[in-house]
Amino acid sequence: MELTLNPSGHLVMVETSDSDTSKYRYASIVRAFADSAPAGIIALAGGKAAPDWPVAWLYWRDFGARYLQQLCQNQSTAKRLEPSPNLDAATLAALHLSIPPMPGAEYCNPEVLAVIWRNLDTWTLASIARDPDGLAGFLHRHAPLWRQVGRVCFHLAENQHDSEFPFAFMATYIPRLGKNARAQHLPLSQALREHAGANNREALLCLMEPVYEAGNRCPWVKDLLESNDIYHPLAWTPEEAYPFLKEVQALEESGLVVRLPDWWKKRPRPKAQITVGSKVENTLSAQALLDFQVQLTLDGAPLTPEEVATLTASGEGLAMVRGQWVEVDGEKLREALEQWQKVKAEVGDDGLSFIEGMRLLAGVQRNLSGQDAMLEETGWAYVEAGDRLRELLAGLRDPARLEAVRDLPGLQTKLRPYQQTGLNWLWFLSELGLGACLADDMGLGKTIQVISLLLAQKGHGKKQAPSLLVLPASLLSNWKSELERFAPSLKTVCLHPSEMERRDLEQIAADPEPALACVDAVLTTYGMLQRQDWLQKPRWNLIVLDEAQAIKNSGTQQTKAVKTLSGKSRIALTGTPVENRLSDLWSLFDFICPGLLGSATRFKQFIACLEQHDPPSYAPLRALVQPYILRRLKTDKKVISDLPDKVEVAAWCGLSKFQARLYGQAVKDLAAALKEQQEGMKRRGLILSSLMRFKQICNHPDQVLGDGDFAEERSGKFARLRELVEEIATRQEKVLIFTQFREMTTPLATFLAQVYGRSGLVLHGGTPVAERKKLVDQFQRDEGPPFFVLSLKAGGTGLNLTAASHVIHFDRWWNPAVENQATDRAFRIGQKKNVVVHKFVCKGTVEEKIDALIATKANLATELLEGAETLLTEMNDEALLRLVTLDIEKTTI
Repeated sequence: MELTLNPSGHLVMVETSDSDTSKYRYASIVRAFADSAPAGIIALAGGKAAPDWPVAWLYWRDFGARYLQQLCQNQSTAKRLEPSPNLDAATLAALHLSIPPMPGAEYCNPEVLAVIWRNLDTWTLASIARDPDGLAGFLHRHAPLWRQVGRVCFHLAENQHDSEFPFAFMATYIPRLGKNARAQHLPLSQALREHAGANNREALLCLMEPVYEAGNRCPWVKDLLESNDIYHPLAWTPEEAYPFLKEVQALEESGLVVRLPDWWKKRPRPKAQITVGSKVENTLSAQALLDFQVQLTLDGAPLTPEEVATLTASGEGLAMVRGQWVEVDGEKLREALEQWQKVKAEVGDDGLSFIEGMRLLAGVQRNLSGQDAMLEETGWAYVEAGDRLRELLAGLRDPARLEAVRDLPGLQTKLRPYQQTGLNWLWFLSELGLGACLADDMGLGKTIQVISLLLAQKGHGKKQAPSLLVLPASLLSNWKSELERFAPSLKTVCLHPSEMERRDLEQIAADPEPALACVDAVLTTYGMLQRQDWLQKPRWNLIVLDEAQAIKNSGTQQTKAVKTLSGKSRIALTGTPVENRLSDLWSLFDFICPGLLGSATRFKQFIACLEQHDPPSYAPLRALVQPYILRRLKTDKKVISDLPDKVEVAAWCGLSKFQARLYGQAVKDLAAALKEQQEGMKRRGLILSSLMRFKQICNHPDQVLGDGDFAEERSGKFARLRELVEEIATRQEKVLIFTQFREMTTPLATFLAQVYGRSGLVLHGGTPVAERKKLVDQFQRDEGPPFFVLSLKAGGTGLNLTAASHVIHFDRWWNPAVENQATDRAFRIGQKKNVVVHKFVCKGTVEEKIDALIATKANLATELLEGAETLLTEMNDEALLRLVTLDIEKTTI
């Protein structure tokens, strides 16, 4: 069983395997999540954690425990319960950074966490209101490890008029709410009188239970109980007040409410301040060396040598420094200063490497051996960037503040605001020579942002080496058409047999420098990269990887070939979450920022250190990689208002060798039949049946042969479908798949179930009408099946399927009106998602040529364009055969 955040920001429990027995071992938790996310979170927090719990379970258990602790501390014995306070922005930000890798982690942000917190509070208060025993009954039923707490309060206040005893302690209890609906605090001694007598002994024991628990954990509380001093106000010295302050967490965990002076919330203490990069010039690069300074400060202000000597010589406790009480531990201060002075001596006058500096700023040891205890939030040292470095890094973390790149000569479109921001960010990083991962959601225009970057670099005037774009073979045509459409002034070369004669390929490979002297960008594929060794020799300008998840497996030859490339800057493009699988993240960063995450072995050790924390915290890792990742989601309110309602893209596919042979034979059969001088309806019928056969071959050979073997490797469309749907699946988005062939619906559903690991839905002409609404309702539910396969005729009208954010036309009807009608099952009035429409087209086949034919007639009224089949039946034999003939160089995969 796996916890998942879905695109709507809802926390759900999903079954990952039919053989998984954890759903039986943790049936109560599974049932709770089936009821609601708040019920599930309380179930996690209300019982004991098991050693084999996934880290995601532990994270949400800690989230629930945080809520329960606040609930118990803030609620009084009054019948009316007040809503718990919302989490503050700093806490939400820290929780966001700490979320572990889990499905849907990319949907997590402070706003989502705030909504989950509020929903948790709403559900809890409603549950308490329904329980006859109120809060006590709720805790007994849902959180048996939690007691009714918060009725006894320990106060610590300052007594500024007494220099010898500058603090005062008092224990109170809350018997009831006052007229102003605020808790009344009475001295704890009042409880002895109020609960005097045998009849009230049980109530007194219940009231004092958290105090006794605190006495078991804190010796000074035990002393107060044994001496009965706990029932009286006490004047305290700083030495007596410090144990109280130091053990606040233990007191709260025991069930006490604690009231402290406001200054202690900041935990003020002198710290060793380490400043990195205070002398950085206007430029920065991965090869830069950063200066390194160490000094002892209080609230960022340097301390004098005399103050440093006094503080480092003192013991552990409280000290008055510059008019305020601060926490002091002379031994730890000396240790911090010695540690960082040693680091300063090790780096010498040259300074830190850029990578070491970035690690320190993320709260990580510079050798990536784990977190530094001195750099934790309540530690005795902190690292900060110098003013200029801070300014440069702010641009990485907040691209909206970067200066806009305006000089884009020849760009044949207008960038959307978020695309302009993406261009600014890519330009900023590439000019610094740093790597970048543009991880925008599918359909947001990663391609156009990179094209704009190429134009910006060309417009800069300085002659640069060509950039290398490495793509999946299925996307080569997409990139070529986008470049021709939006940046015709860029000179590009496609190094692939589908786009270039072999002798031209060989000529470039023999002497690439003069052949590419005037070229702005070279397009090639991951496969060609392994076959063309010479691509590793030049130093390219940009190296851009599209669908960069192709290098997630660091051990493959494909990944190794990519990482041997040399260039000024490296850019990875991907629509899949990059932070949710740690091994994938390491491989990706080993390309874009080599060395930042260390070797694979060191990275595993680093992750092990993070996971040893209780609870595990991935905040240092996220802080380390976030500056190099720009991810915008279609669900982002800053983006969605700027998106078109519908994005239509061609999904180019190849043919398997077996498909190509079948297709070639079908062309020969058509040519032979046409020679028989068939005319009229007979000729029309021959052409239409042949076109149908070509479509079926492009879909899958089994559709023609009927041999029952729908293996993926036999069909280029099935291979492309996997690439596309795997990305959609990682986004937890829903998809509609349309085919005009009823016989393809079941094979497609079977194949997609393997990709998703979950079954989906199927609807065709044979589906009973009474069942159709049930299927639609099932798909529309948030937790419903992830995909829906529909035959075009049966599913093209009358259905409302707005849960889908993707539509795939697996085969083409060749009638825009029919396809648009089917697409509109997902894109309807009231649709809150932006819909991406993927139209599958086999390169080099009649599908590509008819797709181009339809595009040229796009200006015709839809009702006049009855379909491409009608146009084809009127062609002469020569034109028809030219249209259907297979371009073998373009199509085979």
